[in-house]
Amino acid sequence: MKILLTGANGYIGMRLLPQLLEMGHDIVCAVRDETRLSVDKETRSQIEVIEIDFLEDPKDNVVPQDIDAAYFLIHSMSSSTQDFDDMEAKTAENFNKYVSKTQIEQVIYLSGIVNDELLSKHLQSRKNVEDILYQGDFNLTVLRAGIIVGSGSSSFEIIRDLCEKLPVMITPKWVLTKTQPIAIRDVIAFLTGVLGNEKTYNDSFDIAGPNVLTYKEMLHKYAEVRGFKNWIWTVPVMTPKLSSYWLYFVTSTSYKLALNLVDSMKIEVIAKDTRLQDILNIEPHTYKEAIDLAFKKIEQNLVISSWKDSMISGRFLDNLEKHIQVPKYGVLKDYKQLQVTQPEEVLERIWSIGGETGWYYGNWLWKIRGFLDKLWGGVGLRRGRTHPDKIFAGDSLDFWRVLLADKKAKRLLLFAEMKLPGEAWLEFKIDDNNVLHQTATFRPRGLRGRLYWYSIVPFHYFIFGGMIRNIAKTDQN
Repeated sequence: MKILLTGANGYIGMRLLPQLLEMGHDIVCAVRDETRLSVDKETRSQIEVIEIDFLEDPKDNVVPQDIDAAYFLIHSMSSSTQDFDDMEAKTAENFNKYVSKTQIEQVIYLSGIVNDELLSKHLQSRKNVEDILYQGDFNLTVLRAGIIVGSGSSSFEIIRDLCEKLPVMITPKWVLTKTQPIAIRDVIAFLTGVLGNEKTYNDSFDIAGPNVLTYKEMLHKYAEVRGFKNWIWTVPVMTPKLSSYWLYFVTSTSYKLALNLVDSMKIEVIAKDTRLQDILNIEPHTYKEAIDLAFKKIEQNLVISSWKDSMISGRFLDNLEKHIQVPKYGVLKDYKQLQVTQPEEVLERIWSIGGETGWYYGNWLWKIRGFLDKLWGGVGLRRGRTHPDKIFAGDSLDFWRVLLADKKAKRLLLFAEMKLPGEAWLEFKIDDNNVLHQTATFRPRGLRGRLYWYSIVPFHYFIFGGMIRNIAKTDQN
């Protein structure tokens, strides 16, 4: 089959892509920015990539006419707290227009469980998208999932942050809401299982794991799997806004996502339909099994995708290529260089920067800066990195976004997503003479930006100087 995969660089899309390739399908990945597709060269050689922004009016001759099926994996919940439902409706309408000129037979949409009469804005939007897609000239299969648990999923990472950082929690009353989590590998099994299956055409199915749990029970069971105990008390005084701030400061989630999640967490999300399990003969994993499987992936450094690599996890929402050309004029710079004797070792250290490895010098200062950024509404340092030693363009790296990661050219370019009175870049490059170049570039926004830069110059002297020395040296003991 020739399959159109929308949202190919999202959390689900990145998990689904290798499975579809393994099944022998021809894949056309639809992304807003081709440079954002974080796949290795081998995978890139097996797929076709097209650039489409489904929020813009459709263009002719973009989607191949010989498409047989498509996955609709687009959502905007983390992009906005106000009009994400309008955005999601528009993407569905434009999707219908794009595929109307193809020979497509089936569209598969991953939605949310919508059995409750009182739906959150998020779930109502998902239901509205279903209704729009049903108007398309194709057979629609809708899979309605609740909380998805897997390494790198937003739900898993939030639960992980809460339990690992707060053994004692005072929580809002929504933690008593019931839900039915599902393992990410079961979601992928259902998504691939319905492909081309006529028994699932023009129908909607709930997909979920076997356990119905409150959020409080999910937190306790996470602690059990990890081998420690936690204590949780609920209070009725936390408003949705206060709950959102609580999630924002304690976990790695963005404020927009936290606000929308809290709105959804007030609604019970329980599957009432298990037909698809029988049709596809799939036995979903338990919640504890899902957590255990997630940690096995983490421990083996096999995390394929993370929600934190999404553009909407930070403030950087536009095209990466607009920032790849570092400005030369009207900027302030901190430039340093050192001769290196073993460039390959140095390159590996550069490719491991951030996350658990840290920034090679003054990590406590970086943590303070991350904490201040979080207070000012920025992303802080909690996003870390998805892989310990692999970097792709578009990945999040603490409070940076990777613009360029070219190991062959020995160059890494980062763009700051922290709250700043200007724009900032950090570049590492090893030239043909084995000289390591480290350049911090700042384009200030007015007088405030310049005052900010000059106020932190003394810190730059120590931080950037220590960083390049520790990256360049061959002995890390």
